[in-house]
Amino acid sequence: MSTSGSPAITFPETRGAAKGYDKRAVDEFLTRAREAFEADAEPMTSGDVRRAAFPLVRRGYAIPAVDAALGRIEDAFAAREREAAVGAEGAHAWVGQTRETAQVVLDRLSRPRGRRFDRVSVLRYGYRIDEVDLVADKLAKYLETGDSVTVEQVRAVAFRMQRGGYREAQVDAVLDAVIEVMLAVA
Repeated sequence: MSTSGSPAITFPETRGAAKGYDKRAVDEFLTRAREAFEADAEPMTSGDVRRAAFPLVRRGYAIPAVDAALGRIEDAFAAREREAAVGAEGAHAWVGQTRETAQVVLDRLSRPRGRRFDRVSVLRYGYRIDEVDLVADKLAKYLETGDSVTVEQVRAVAFRMQRGGYREAQVDAVLDAVIEVMLAVA
């Protein structure tokens, strides 16, 4: 991105009826992220980057290209956060905090299938229980034994919906925590 506020990075655009991310919203977010990273202008964290959301519009930016760029930006913020924390707290304290977070997540993921998260009422839609449990099993194995799972795989997780499914906010919070642990040890 250029310093004038307009991005130097361009993304492919969607065509036809396909929707993509609103260009102006993406460009504004990327400008804010760059300013926050380079000059500490406005505080921004790796979590803020991970939770960024944009309206979907016709002829918007192609979603996979923007998501890939956001992943790299999140990684850069996480690395800076890790360096700052290690400098302030020391490596031992940083590792201890990361282990503690990993244990809390593992405790949640190790609950019995079908009971790992709160459910929404049978009149509402939540994440499909069987799909979430399958991902939870893989993530628990990763945290227990170091089985191969990448940050990109966790970022790309998507679940279908079902009535009476798992509460989305809880599942999303645990996925965010897994990403934080993965980035902390990267």
